[in-house]
Amino acid sequence: MENKDSLPQKTDSFSSKVWTAVGIAAFTIIVLLLSWKAIQVFLFILAGAILAVYFHGFAGMLARWTKLSARWSLASSIAISVIFLVGLFYLVGARITNEAVQFSKEIPKLIDDAKAYIESNQSIKSAYDQLASSQMLQKASPIVGSFFNSTLGFFGDLYVVLFIGIFFTASPQLYKNGLVKLLPAGARKEGTHIIEVTAKNLRAWLKGMLFSMLVVFVLTSIGLVVLGIDLWLILAIIAGLLSFIPNFGPIMAIIPAALVALSQSPATALWVILLYCLIQVVESNFITPLVQQELINTPPALIIISQVFIGIWLGGWGIILATPILVMVMVLVNELYVKKQDKQMRANQNIQKT
Repeated sequence: MENKDSLPQKTDSFSSKVWTAVGIAAFTIIVLLLSWKAIQVFLFILAGAILAVYFHGFAGMLARWTKLSARWSLASSIAISVIFLVGLFYLVGARITNEAVQFSKEIPKLIDDAKAYIESNQSIKSAYDQLASSQMLQKASPIVGSFFNSTLGFFGDLYVVLFIGIFFTASPQLYKNGLVKLLPAGARKEGTHIIEVTAKNLRAWLKGMLFSMLVVFVLTSIGLVVLGIDLWLILAIIAGLLSFIPNFGPIMAIIPAALVALSQSPATALWVILLYCLIQVVESNFITPLVQQELINTPPALIIISQVFIGIWLGGWGIILATPILVMVMVLVNELYVKKQDKQMRANQNIQKT
Protein backbone atom coordinates (compact mmCIF):
# COMPACT_ATOMS: atom_id res chain seq x y z
CA MET A 1 0.00 0.00 0.00
CA GLU A 2 2.85 2.40 0.78
CA ASN A 3 4.36 1.85 -2.65
CA LYS A 4 1.00 2.59 -4.29
CA ASP A 5 0.61 5.79 -2.24
CA SER A 6 4.12 6.96 -3.07
CA LEU A 7 3.65 6.41 -6.83
CA PRO A 8 1.60 9.62 -7.41
CA GLN A 9 4.16 11.58 -5.41
CA LYS A 10 7.01 10.27 -7.60
CA THR A 11 4.97 11.03 -10.72
CA ASP A 12 4.30 14.58 -9.51
CA SER A 13 7.99 15.04 -8.69
CA PHE A 14 9.01 13.79 -12.15
CA SER A 15 6.47 16.07 -13.85
CA SER A 16 7.72 19.03 -11.81
CA LYS A 17 11.32 18.33 -12.91
CA VAL A 18 10.24 18.03 -16.55
CA TRP A 19 8.37 21.34 -16.46
CA THR A 20 11.30 22.99 -14.70
CA ALA A 21 13.66 21.76 -17.40
CA VAL A 22 11.26 22.94 -20.12
CA GLY A 23 11.00 26.34 -18.44
CA ILE A 24 14.78 26.71 -18.21
CA ALA A 25 15.19 25.66 -21.86
CA ALA A 26 12.49 28.11 -22.98
CA PHE A 27 14.04 30.93 -20.96
CA THR A 28 17.48 30.16 -22.44
CA ILE A 29 16.09 30.16 -25.99
CA ILE A 30 14.30 33.47 -25.40
CA VAL A 31 17.47 35.05 -23.98
CA LEU A 32 19.50 33.80 -26.96
CA LEU A 33 16.93 35.12 -29.43
CA LEU A 34 16.85 38.51 -27.72
CA SER A 35 20.65 38.57 -27.66
CA TRP A 36 20.74 37.77 -31.37
CA LYS A 37 18.31 40.58 -32.15
CA ALA A 38 20.08 43.02 -29.85
CA ILE A 39 23.65 42.09 -30.84
CA GLN A 40 24.20 45.66 -32.07
CA VAL A 41 23.73 46.82 -28.48
CA PHE A 42 26.59 44.59 -27.33
CA LEU A 43 28.79 46.14 -30.03
CA PHE A 44 27.91 49.60 -28.72
CA ILE A 45 28.76 48.45 -25.19
CA LEU A 46 32.14 47.15 -26.42
CA ALA A 47 32.83 50.40 -28.27
CA GLY A 48 31.89 52.40 -25.15
CA ALA A 49 34.19 50.19 -23.06
CA ILE A 50 37.05 50.84 -25.50
CA LEU A 51 36.42 54.58 -25.17
CA ALA A 52 36.56 54.26 -21.39
CA VAL A 53 39.77 52.22 -21.69
CA TYR A 54 41.28 55.07 -23.72
CA PHE A 55 40.41 57.74 -21.14
CA HIS A 56 41.65 55.65 -18.22
CA GLY A 57 44.81 54.61 -20.10
CA PHE A 58 45.54 58.26 -20.90
CA ALA A 59 44.80 59.15 -17.27
CA GLY A 60 47.27 56.51 -16.06
CA MET A 61 49.96 57.96 -18.33
CA LEU A 62 49.27 61.48 -17.01
CA ALA A 63 49.40 60.21 -13.43
CA ARG A 64 52.85 58.69 -14.03
CA TRP A 65 54.13 61.90 -15.61
CA THR A 66 52.57 64.50 -13.30
CA LYS A 67 51.92 62.56 -10.03
CA LEU A 68 48.32 63.77 -10.06
CA SER A 69 45.63 61.85 -8.20
CA ALA A 70 43.49 59.33 -10.10
CA ARG A 71 40.45 61.65 -10.17
CA TRP A 72 42.40 64.65 -11.48
CA SER A 73 44.28 62.53 -13.99
CA LEU A 74 41.01 61.21 -15.39
CA ALA A 75 39.52 64.71 -15.57
CA SER A 76 42.69 65.96 -17.27
CA SER A 77 42.65 63.14 -19.82
CA ILE A 78 39.08 63.98 -20.82
CA ALA A 79 39.78 67.73 -20.89
CA ILE A 80 42.97 67.36 -22.96
CA SER A 81 41.22 65.08 -25.46
CA VAL A 82 38.31 67.49 -25.88
CA ILE A 83 40.62 70.53 -26.15
CA PHE A 84 42.76 68.72 -28.74
CA LEU A 85 39.75 67.84 -30.89
CA VAL A 86 38.26 71.34 -30.62
CA GLY A 87 41.63 72.95 -31.34
CA LEU A 88 42.27 70.66 -34.30
CA PHE A 89 38.85 71.43 -35.72
CA TYR A 90 39.42 75.17 -35.16
CA LEU A 91 42.79 75.12 -36.95
CA VAL A 92 41.99 72.86 -39.89
CA GLY A 93 38.25 72.25 -39.56
CA ALA A 94 37.31 74.76 -42.25
CA ARG A 95 39.78 73.25 -44.70
CA ILE A 96 38.70 69.71 -43.88
CA THR A 97 35.05 70.67 -44.37
CA ASN A 98 35.76 72.39 -47.70
CA GLU A 99 37.81 69.45 -48.96
CA ALA A 100 35.19 66.97 -47.79
CA VAL A 101 32.43 68.90 -49.60
CA GLN A 102 34.56 69.24 -52.72
CA PHE A 103 35.49 65.57 -52.57
CA SER A 104 31.86 64.46 -52.25
CA LYS A 105 30.90 66.65 -55.23
CA GLU A 106 33.73 65.33 -57.38
CA ILE A 107 33.21 61.63 -56.57
CA PRO A 108 30.66 61.00 -59.39
CA LYS A 109 32.92 62.72 -61.95
CA LEU A 110 35.98 60.87 -60.67
CA ILE A 111 34.19 57.53 -61.00
CA ASP A 112 33.05 58.39 -64.54
CA ASP A 113 36.61 59.42 -65.48
CA ALA A 114 37.97 56.16 -64.04
CA LYS A 115 35.42 54.11 -66.00
CA ALA A 116 36.23 56.01 -69.20
CA TYR A 117 39.94 55.40 -68.71
CA ILE A 118 39.36 51.69 -68.08
CA GLU A 119 37.19 51.42 -71.21
CA SER A 120 39.82 53.16 -73.32
CA ASN A 121 42.63 50.82 -72.19
CA GLN A 122 42.03 47.26 -73.36
CA SER A 123 44.57 45.57 -71.06
CA ILE A 124 43.24 47.34 -67.96
CA LYS A 125 39.66 46.62 -69.05
CA SER A 126 40.45 42.91 -69.36
CA ALA A 127 42.02 42.83 -65.89
CA TYR A 128 39.06 44.77 -64.47
CA ASP A 129 36.54 42.35 -66.01
CA GLN A 130 38.42 39.36 -64.57
CA LEU A 131 38.52 41.01 -61.15
CA ALA A 132 34.82 41.89 -61.24
CA SER A 133 33.88 38.31 -62.12
CA SER A 134 36.16 36.73 -59.52
CA GLN A 135 34.54 34.71 -56.73
CA MET A 136 36.66 36.44 -54.09
CA LEU A 137 35.29 39.87 -55.01
CA GLN A 138 31.74 38.54 -55.11
CA LYS A 139 32.15 37.06 -51.63
CA ALA A 140 33.70 40.28 -50.31
CA SER A 141 30.98 42.54 -51.74
CA PRO A 142 28.43 41.74 -48.98
CA ILE A 143 31.00 42.76 -46.38
CA VAL A 144 31.79 46.06 -48.09
CA GLY A 145 28.11 46.70 -48.75
CA SER A 146 27.11 46.06 -45.15
CA PHE A 147 29.96 48.32 -44.00
CA PHE A 148 28.74 51.30 -46.00
CA ASN A 149 25.08 50.60 -45.22
CA SER A 150 25.73 50.73 -41.50
CA THR A 151 27.87 53.84 -41.99
CA LEU A 152 24.74 55.75 -43.04
CA GLY A 153 23.66 55.74 -39.40
CA PHE A 154 27.18 56.09 -38.10
CA PHE A 155 26.72 59.42 -36.33
CA GLY A 156 23.62 58.19 -34.53
CA ASP A 157 25.53 55.11 -33.40
CA LEU A 158 28.46 57.30 -32.36
CA TYR A 159 26.12 59.33 -30.15
CA VAL A 160 25.07 56.15 -28.28
CA VAL A 161 28.67 54.91 -27.99
CA LEU A 162 29.82 58.29 -26.65
CA PHE A 163 27.31 58.30 -23.80
CA ILE A 164 27.99 54.66 -22.91
CA GLY A 165 31.71 55.47 -22.86
CA ILE A 166 31.12 58.48 -20.59
CA PHE A 167 29.20 56.39 -18.05
CA PHE A 168 31.85 53.62 -18.14
CA THR A 169 34.58 56.24 -17.73
CA ALA A 170 32.88 57.94 -14.79
CA SER A 171 32.42 54.80 -12.66
CA PRO A 172 34.13 51.72 -14.16
CA GLN A 173 34.37 49.95 -10.80
CA LEU A 174 30.57 49.98 -10.45
CA TYR A 175 30.07 48.10 -13.71
CA LYS A 176 33.05 45.83 -13.10
CA ASN A 177 31.74 44.81 -9.66
CA GLY A 178 28.25 44.31 -11.07
CA LEU A 179 29.60 42.00 -13.77
CA VAL A 180 31.66 40.02 -11.26
CA LYS A 181 28.64 39.58 -8.95
CA LEU A 182 26.82 37.78 -11.76
CA LEU A 183 29.41 35.00 -11.52
CA PRO A 184 29.29 32.13 -9.01
CA ALA A 185 31.04 32.93 -5.75
CA GLY A 186 33.89 30.53 -6.46
CA ALA A 187 34.59 32.09 -9.87
CA ARG A 188 34.57 35.76 -8.86
CA LYS A 189 38.28 36.01 -8.12
CA GLU A 190 39.15 34.46 -11.48
CA GLY A 191 36.53 36.64 -13.19
CA THR A 192 38.10 39.78 -11.73
CA HIS A 193 41.52 38.66 -12.96
CA ILE A 194 40.19 38.00 -16.48
CA ILE A 195 38.54 41.43 -16.63
CA GLU A 196 41.81 43.08 -15.59
CA VAL A 197 43.84 41.10 -18.15
CA THR A 198 41.28 41.93 -20.87
CA ALA A 199 41.40 45.63 -20.02
CA LYS A 200 45.22 45.53 -20.08
CA ASN A 201 45.26 43.91 -23.53
CA LEU A 202 42.64 46.30 -24.92
CA ARG A 203 44.63 49.23 -23.54
CA ALA A 204 47.84 47.99 -25.20
CA TRP A 205 46.01 47.29 -28.47
CA LEU A 206 44.35 50.73 -28.48
CA LYS A 207 47.61 52.52 -27.72
CA GLY A 208 49.26 50.74 -30.62
CA MET A 209 46.38 51.44 -32.99
CA LEU A 210 46.35 55.17 -32.19
CA PHE A 211 50.09 55.30 -32.82
CA SER A 212 49.60 53.39 -36.09
CA MET A 213 46.85 55.78 -37.22
CA LEU A 214 49.04 58.79 -36.47
CA VAL A 215 52.00 57.35 -38.41
CA VAL A 216 49.81 56.46 -41.40
CA PHE A 217 48.28 59.95 -41.40
CA VAL A 218 51.69 61.68 -41.26
CA LEU A 219 53.31 59.47 -43.92
CA THR A 220 50.29 59.76 -46.21
CA SER A 221 50.19 63.55 -45.80
CA ILE A 222 53.88 63.90 -46.65
CA GLY A 223 53.63 61.54 -49.64
CA LEU A 224 50.53 63.20 -51.12
CA VAL A 225 51.98 66.70 -50.70
CA VAL A 226 55.21 65.62 -52.41
CA LEU A 227 53.19 64.13 -55.30
CA GLY A 228 51.13 67.33 -55.54
CA ILE A 229 47.76 65.64 -54.97
CA ASP A 230 44.70 67.83 -54.52
CA LEU A 231 42.59 67.30 -51.39
CA TRP A 232 45.61 65.73 -49.67
CA LEU A 233 44.43 66.59 -46.16
CA ILE A 234 41.05 64.85 -46.33
CA LEU A 235 42.65 61.87 -48.11
CA ALA A 236 45.30 61.57 -45.38
CA ILE A 237 42.62 61.76 -42.67
CA ILE A 238 40.64 59.01 -44.42
CA ALA A 239 43.78 56.86 -44.62
CA GLY A 240 44.59 57.43 -40.94
CA LEU A 241 41.07 56.63 -39.76
CA LEU A 242 40.69 53.55 -41.96
CA SER A 243 44.00 52.16 -40.70
CA PHE A 244 42.04 51.40 -37.52
CA ILE A 245 40.61 48.49 -39.53
CA PRO A 246 43.43 46.03 -40.24
CA ASN A 247 43.76 44.49 -43.73
CA PHE A 248 40.58 45.97 -45.24
CA GLY A 249 41.02 49.59 -44.11
CA PRO A 250 44.13 50.37 -46.20
CA ILE A 251 42.50 48.82 -49.29
CA MET A 252 39.43 51.03 -48.87
CA ALA A 253 41.66 54.09 -48.35
CA ILE A 254 43.41 53.57 -51.70
CA ILE A 255 40.18 53.91 -53.72
CA PRO A 256 39.39 57.63 -53.14
CA ALA A 257 43.07 58.59 -53.32
CA ALA A 258 43.52 56.76 -56.63
CA LEU A 259 40.36 58.37 -58.06
CA VAL A 260 41.57 61.87 -57.15
CA ALA A 261 45.05 61.16 -58.56
CA LEU A 262 43.58 59.67 -61.75
CA SER A 263 41.83 62.98 -62.42
CA GLN A 264 45.32 64.52 -62.68
CA SER A 265 46.98 61.74 -64.70
CA PRO A 266 47.23 57.93 -64.85
CA ALA A 267 50.91 58.11 -63.89
CA THR A 268 50.02 60.11 -60.77
CA ALA A 269 47.40 57.51 -59.84
CA LEU A 270 50.03 54.79 -60.15
CA TRP A 271 52.43 56.71 -57.92
CA VAL A 272 49.67 57.20 -55.31
CA ILE A 273 48.87 53.47 -55.31
CA LEU A 274 52.57 52.67 -54.87
CA LEU A 275 52.74 55.23 -52.03
CA TYR A 276 49.84 53.60 -50.17
CA CYS A 277 51.33 50.14 -50.70
CA LEU A 278 54.69 51.32 -49.34
CA ILE A 279 53.02 52.87 -46.27
CA GLN A 280 51.11 49.62 -45.73
CA VAL A 281 54.39 47.65 -45.88
CA VAL A 282 55.93 50.00 -43.28
CA GLU A 283 52.85 49.74 -41.08
CA SER A 284 52.65 45.94 -41.33
CA ASN A 285 56.35 45.22 -40.78
CA PHE A 286 57.36 47.87 -38.25
CA ILE A 287 54.30 49.32 -36.51
CA THR A 288 52.09 46.22 -36.17
CA PRO A 289 54.86 44.19 -34.43
CA LEU A 290 55.12 47.00 -31.85
CA VAL A 291 51.36 46.78 -31.32
CA GLN A 292 51.39 42.99 -31.01
CA GLN A 293 54.37 42.60 -28.67
CA GLU A 294 52.32 43.53 -25.58
CA LEU A 295 49.35 41.38 -26.57
CA ILE A 296 48.56 37.70 -26.48
CA ASN A 297 50.00 36.21 -29.66
CA THR A 298 47.29 36.68 -32.31
CA PRO A 299 48.00 35.01 -35.68
CA PRO A 300 47.31 37.40 -38.62
CA ALA A 301 45.12 34.79 -40.32
CA LEU A 302 42.79 34.80 -37.30
CA ILE A 303 42.36 38.56 -37.62
CA ILE A 304 41.27 38.22 -41.27
CA ILE A 305 38.97 35.28 -40.46
CA SER A 306 37.35 37.20 -37.60
CA GLN A 307 36.89 40.28 -39.80
CA VAL A 308 35.20 38.28 -42.57
CA PHE A 309 33.01 36.26 -40.21
CA ILE A 310 31.98 39.12 -37.92
CA GLY A 311 31.68 41.53 -40.87
CA ILE A 312 29.19 39.28 -42.68
CA TRP A 313 27.32 38.66 -39.43
CA LEU A 314 27.24 42.15 -37.91
CA GLY A 315 28.04 44.59 -40.71
CA GLY A 316 30.20 47.71 -40.46
CA TRP A 317 30.52 47.82 -36.69
CA GLY A 318 31.53 44.16 -36.77
CA ILE A 319 34.41 44.91 -39.15
CA ILE A 320 35.55 47.87 -37.03
CA LEU A 321 35.44 45.93 -33.76
CA ALA A 322 36.55 42.53 -35.05
CA THR A 323 40.11 42.89 -33.74
CA PRO A 324 39.19 43.89 -30.15
CA ILE A 325 36.59 41.10 -30.11
CA LEU A 326 39.33 38.67 -31.17
CA VAL A 327 41.63 40.06 -28.45
CA MET A 328 38.94 39.40 -25.84
CA VAL A 329 38.29 35.88 -27.14
CA MET A 330 42.02 35.11 -27.09
CA VAL A 331 42.25 36.31 -23.48
CA LEU A 332 39.32 34.09 -22.46
CA VAL A 333 40.75 31.05 -24.26
CA ASN A 334 44.20 31.63 -22.76
CA GLU A 335 42.98 32.19 -19.20
CA LEU A 336 40.19 29.62 -19.06
CA TYR A 337 41.69 26.81 -21.14
CA VAL A 338 45.34 27.11 -22.21
CA LYS A 339 46.79 28.07 -18.82
CA LYS A 340 44.73 25.43 -17.02
CA GLN A 341 45.83 22.77 -19.48
CA ASP A 342 49.47 23.82 -19.05
CA LYS A 343 49.08 23.73 -15.28
CA GLN A 344 47.52 20.26 -15.42
CA MET A 345 50.29 19.03 -17.72
CA ARG A 346 53.00 20.31 -15.36
CA ALA A 347 51.23 18.68 -12.42
CA ASN A 348 51.09 15.35 -14.26
CA GLN A 349 54.78 15.62 -15.12
CA ASN A 350 55.68 16.29 -11.48
CA ILE A 351 53.62 13.25 -10.41
CA GLN A 352 55.43 11.07 -12.93
CA LYS A 353 58.83 12.31 -11.73
CA THR A 354 57.99 11.49 -8.13
